[in-house]
Formats: sequence, structure tokens, C-alpha cells
Amino acid sequence: MNDANIPGSASDAPDSTAPVTPTSERIAILWSFARPHLRVLFLGLVLALAVSAMGLASPMITKWVLDTVAVGGSLRDPVLVLVALLLLGATVGWFQWVMLGRLAEDIVHDARKRMILRYLGARVFALLARGPGELVTRVTSDTVLLNQAASTSIIGLINGGIMIVGSLVLMARLDLVLLGTALAAVVVIFAVFAVLMPRISTVEEKAQAALSDLGSELEGTVRAIKTVKSSSAEPRRFASLMRHVAESRRFSLKSVRIQAGAWTIAGAGLDAAIIMVLATGAYRVSTGEITVATLVAFLLYVWGLTGPLTELTQNLTTLQSGMAAAGRIAQIEQLEVESDDADVRIAGGRDVQLAERQFVSADARSVLNEAPAVELCRVTARYAPQAPPAVRDVSLTVPRRGHVALVGPSGAGKTTLLSLMMRFLDPDAGELRFGGVGYANLTHAEVRAAFAYVEQETPVVPGTIRENLLFTNPQAGERDVDDVLRRLQLAEKFAELPHGLDTPLTDTNVSGGQRQRIALARALLARPAVLLLDEATAQVDGVTEAAIQQVIAEISRTSAVVTIAHRLSTVLDADTIVVLEHGAVRASGTHAELLETDELYNDLVSALRISAPA
Repeated sequence: MNDANIPGSASDAPDSTAPVTPTSERIAILWSFARPHLRVLFLGLVLALAVSAMGLASPMITKWVLDTVAVGGSLRDPVLVLVALLLLGATVGWFQWVMLGRLAEDIVHDARKRMILRYLGARVFALLARGPGELVTRVTSDTVLLNQAASTSIIGLINGGIMIVGSLVLMARLDLVLLGTALAAVVVIFAVFAVLMPRISTVEEKAQAALSDLGSELEGTVRAIKTVKSSSAEPRRFASLMRHVAESRRFSLKSVRIQAGAWTIAGAGLDAAIIMVLATGAYRVSTGEITVATLVAFLLYVWGLTGPLTELTQNLTTLQSGMAAAGRIAQIEQLEVESDDADVRIAGGRDVQLAERQFVSADARSVLNEAPAVELCRVTARYAPQAPPAVRDVSLTVPRRGHVALVGPSGAGKTTLLSLMMRFLDPDAGELRFGGVGYANLTHAEVRAAFAYVEQETPVVPGTIRENLLFTNPQAGERDVDDVLRRLQLAEKFAELPHGLDTPLTDTNVSGGQRQRIALARALLARPAVLLLDEATAQVDGVTEAAIQQVIAEISRTSAVVTIAHRLSTVLDADTIVVLEHGAVRASGTHAELLETDELYNDLVSALRISAPA
């Protein structure tokens, strides 16, 4: 872009400086993902409790077996009950596993949908302030950490807690002395969890932040791979990327050590409880205070605590990881959106998009018959609250037909004016009007439906050449496509490709100039009321530039065209040339008029050795 003060690199908003999200807000984010699935969560909890109840019954049935053996009774009934519990537990457990697995994937799906909608609905420069790699990591990696945290971990924590309480109650019925012995170990284990678990969330969030930084820098490195190689900078890039890799590994290993400590203490505490119960129980059996069957049943409950305690440890760890992810997702939730109904509008799909474009062909064009296409009235705008104005007190009129060119040195505010017209940026002061209607009375979609915009960078939209051409107007006919390609001298090139227009568009099968013409073709096929061109001929040769100028001249007879160009040869024939400097309009007029009246314009022309037309 021409304006040097536009934010957009990953370094503009490093993740490491992001504000820490409060625990209450993290829990609220997790709950927001779980709340739509409460019925499934409740059913999963019921099934989990059913499985747990069967597990709790097993030691008592074992005691029944031993007591029956002691008195010489029949083992048929207790054995049948054990087999029935085994089969029923396996069946219920399978249904629970499948149901919760699907629930976890549904939560990931919902989280990704919500974040993608936020990206697409966010204000342009708020989104660009974060690196693409970071945004991708939030959707791909962070959401995976949510799946268990917002689904199975909740059920696991409740179920594990009930299992422990249930085991302790039944152990109390067997022998209170042995219960006191086992309870001491359980209290120690819970105390350790209370101390260690919050630290896992903090460390996991730092590990994810390092991974996000890695994604941003790696994405930028791959995108600039030609510059990297031509500069022989591979070793430096490798060292820089590996710093992020090492940082992520360092925090992940720290998390592993904390988890290992929690697991080790839990396991050692449980083993100590078993030894203490066994010693105490053996003594009480020898004195006749309890029976061997009671001791065996009690030991089974102590051993059975291994499962619930393990489940608690796993789910607490998962919950902490999920809370770390929720903290990072909360930062995305705070991205400012363009409108309150952005989610609904975007999720509405193509029908909504086409309906919005109908605004141009019906209402907007009729309005434009009586009013200028775009008016800027004393507009001042900046990219951040504390930043200096990118443009100040600019008044500009774009007629419904004709060619308006914006020229000036880099950083003068040219691209900012296009961003204001497209409503990528809202003014701090002043007003913009389209067809005499204030932008405040139009939706973002209605404003943009009137425009077609060709960016300076001309990014490749994922897909084929045909999909790129029809990206703005999917209803364009084959004849229209062929005509536009012929006028922009692209028809022969694409005919030579093995799959023609259905060839996937990459950086290797078309040149930079061809990509720029594809972007222009896409804009022409949209049949806009206003065509915005930001350095649309920067990468083309002189012959192609002349063809593009001819196309622009044809369009300007029926529509409005606004162009930015450093190569002033592309705007010499413009109906109005507006000279910008330091974010303000310095002068305006035709090429001949400005040569006579404006020193800066003369300097720009002289620097490019352009002589006035005869």
C-alpha cells in the first residue's frame, strides 16, 4: 500500500504483550461453547454416572462372594450379577464414548465457525494488526484444546468427583478407621492439585503464544521466500524461526514437568494409602474387629480410587489447557466488528451477497443519476486512536461518471481515501456520502456492493483462474468473461494452459502483471458503480498498460473510476487529478492545469520525465 502508516505486520501486535484474560472470562468462554450442548452433556453425565455406579457396586458384590464362600452358600447369584454389570457397563460405556467424541468435535466446529465469522466480520485494520500465522493458529490449534475442556472434561470432573465421594461413603460403611487412614492420602493429593493446576494454564498459554508467533513468522518467511533466498538469509531465518520453536518447547516441557509432578504425587499418595490400609486392616482382622471380606472390599475401593483420581488429574489438566486456549480466543472475541449483524449476514451465504449487490443495480444506480457517486466532506481519519491523522479535513467529489486520479508522494493518504470509500476505515470527523446518502444510513455491504476494488498487492484468492475471475460476481456469463479477457490481453495466455480457466491459480503459472490483470478483470466483471484502482498497472509492460488505459477510459464513460498511480503516465488523461500531500488535498485539476499551478505536481512529473501532451 502507499500509506506507510497502515498497520498490518505481526510485529504490530505481538502476542506476548496481549493483556492477560481473567479466569472468570476464560470460564465464560468455555461455558459459551458448552451451553448449546447442555442436553448432550447431561445425557453424557447420566451415562457416566451409570458406569460409575456399576463400578462402585463391584467391591460390594465381591464382598458378597467372599461372605458366601465363607458360609458355603451358592455363588450363582453374585456371579450372574457381576457378569450382568460387566456387559451393561461395556454397552453404556461405548455409547458414552461415541456421544462425547461427537460432542467434542461439535464444540471444535462451533468454535472454528465463531472465530472465522469474527475474522470475516472484523474491521479490516483491526484484523490486519495480527499476523496471518497467528490467526490461523487460533483457529486450528487453540480450538483443538477446547474440544475436551468444554465437553468430556466437565463430565469427567463431575463423574470423578462423584466416584470419589461415593467410594468414600461406601468405605465409611465398611470401616471408619480404615476410611480415616485412606482419607489422609486423598486430602494431600487434592492439595497438590490445587497448587499445581493453575500453573499449567499459565504455561500452556505461553506455549500457545510461542506457537502462534512461529506461525506468523513462518507464514511471512514462506511468502517472501524469493527475497530470503536472494539475500542468502536462510541461516538467519532458520535461527529466528527456531527461537520460536525452542520457546514453545520450553514452555511445553515446563507444563509436562508440572503434570508429571502432579501425577507422581497422586500415584505415590495412592500407593501409600494402600500400604497404610493394608497394614491397619491386617491388624484389625487379626484382632477380629473386621472380617477378611471387609478388608478385601475396602482395598478394592482404595484401588478403585486410582481411576477417579486419574480421571480428575487428566480432566483438570485438560481444563487448564482449555482455559489457556479460551484466554487466547477471548482476545479474538474482542476484535471490533464492522456491524452487530455481521455474523448473520456472513453466514447467510451467497443469496444474501447477491441480494446486497442487487442494491447497486436497482436503487443505487438510480440515485447516482442525480447525485455524485461518492462525496467526502471535510473527512479526517486515523488508523489508531493515538496515531496521527492519515488524512485531515479532506473534501473530495467523485462524479457518477468520469475518471478521478489521486497522486502524491508515498504516505500522502491516497490508499487511505480508498479505504474510507470502501468503509474499511471510518472517519473520526466529517462525512462520506454515496449517491447523496450518508454512509451512516447504509450497511457496510450496501456500500461495498457499489464498488469494485483492485488492490496494489493483487492477492491470489485460493481457487482456479475462473473462480478468481468470478469471485465478485459469480453470475457473470461466459461471453462476458471472454470479452474482458480479450480486452485485457489475457485470452491467449489462458488458452495455452492445460486446463484453461480451470487451472489452479498460483504464483508460478501466472506472472505478477497477469495477476494484476486478473484482479482488474474480476473488478470489471462485477460491473460496479465505482471502480477503485490502487496502482493497477504497476507490474505491466507499456503495451499492456496502454490496453488497460483504454479499458479504463471506456468504463469511465458510464461509471466512476478512481485510480492511484505513481506512474503518472497512467493518469494523464484523467478528468480530474487530485494532488495529496501530508494527508490533505493540495490541489486538483487536469494535467495541463496542474502543470501551470502546482509545484509539487510539476516535481512529480519532472521526476518521471513526462512532458505535457502537444
